[in-house]
Amino acid sequence: MRIDIIGAGLAGAEAAVWLAERGVKVTLYDIKPDNFTPAHTDKNFGELVCTNSLKSADVYGNACGLLKEEMRRLGSFVMEAADKTRVPAGGALAVEREAFARYITERIYSHPDIEVICKEVERVPRGRCIVATGPLTTKPLSDDIQSICGGQLHFYDASAPIVSRDSLDFSKCFYGDRYGKGGDDYINCPLDKEEYENFVSALICADKAVLHDFDKREIFEGCMPVEVLAARGEQSLRFAMLKPVGLTGAGGEKYYAVLQLRKENAGGTAYNLVGFQTNLKFGEQKRVFSMIPALNNAEFLRYGVMHRNTFINSPLCLNADFSLKSNEEVFFAGQITGVEGYVESAASGLLAAIHCYRRLKGQQPVIPDDTTVSGALSAHISRPNENFQPMNANFGILKPAEIRIRDKKQRYKYLAERALESIEKYKRSLSIYD
Repeated sequence: MRIDIIGAGLAGAEAAVWLAERGVKVTLYDIKPDNFTPAHTDKNFGELVCTNSLKSADVYGNACGLLKEEMRRLGSFVMEAADKTRVPAGGALAVEREAFARYITERIYSHPDIEVICKEVERVPRGRCIVATGPLTTKPLSDDIQSICGGQLHFYDASAPIVSRDSLDFSKCFYGDRYGKGGDDYINCPLDKEEYENFVSALICADKAVLHDFDKREIFEGCMPVEVLAARGEQSLRFAMLKPVGLTGAGGEKYYAVLQLRKENAGGTAYNLVGFQTNLKFGEQKRVFSMIPALNNAEFLRYGVMHRNTFINSPLCLNADFSLKSNEEVFFAGQITGVEGYVESAASGLLAAIHCYRRLKGQQPVIPDDTTVSGALSAHISRPNENFQPMNANFGILKPAEIRIRDKKQRYKYLAERALESIEKYKRSLSIYD
């Protein structure tokens, strides 16, 4: 059994080692150490931007922490590397970056069933392979991916924040579309004149994340951050994403400005802040966007991001097992699939490897269900979605609890325990870990 893997970031490294440990001959291609993307400086594979890039270690109170535990139970090599190079950081899983990348690189080069080739791959192999080339995929390969995906390729990630429906103040918002069309696809969050002016003032002055030069070129040609538009004039947002036209209350009330929230998932547990693509730092997003009355106590499931990110329109192109609909011998993994974050990328590499291995053995893929974070991310990249955007691990994408639990801490604990029980059942169903 043999497979080609393109890219030795976290997703590609995870897939390569997992498959090689099970006797698959892997040819791993990467441009390192001879060349680098604009974001990379370390010759080793598995390079992280910062020490705490792997986020929370809390299995029962944080969805990313839960995902890491699911990965450990499925034999994740990346989690092994993180645990071996961990440094004290309170509730976060922080690693010593150079040691982490070195651990991954040495394991790959020393494995007898992994052949590493330093080469820029310009075309997706039409045979069995996993493409895990990341958000900075080189142009020739991007062009080829675009051709096999029917043009469904995005070159930047400009996502608005997502909030939990249960955390909204429904005494200060209401369902409905413009001009009385009704329905529950949108939740409307009004602001009066004073609230609007205070919000705009805070938005303009808020701290912004620093972008690389290559990020700026890609993003700002295609999407306007809400804070940049706000700086163009105090009334600018009232003629854009906060326009009140066509929105009235049950008693015929008219509003000075209105934020609309759009349903983000079929279950209606998560809502997107429509038009609020932003480059604010995460803490500033929480502070400033919570000034909107209905969002005073909102729980942010995902913060807005803006950066260079090559990703495919996965719901149109990929199956839930991360294989191409047009060629099930070709798998994709990592941020290019529309998962957001290092851990999520590694998880997709692990899942792609598991599914690929079953195909190599002549077996059909088995998908984890959406009570697990692994399964929920698999559903996100494959379920029909006209407004598809990359997604990180959060409790809002999981199947809702079967019972109503008001206390958030207890609800998360319940969801985590249910997920771990489900991942164990999934593991047993694979007949790989015997």
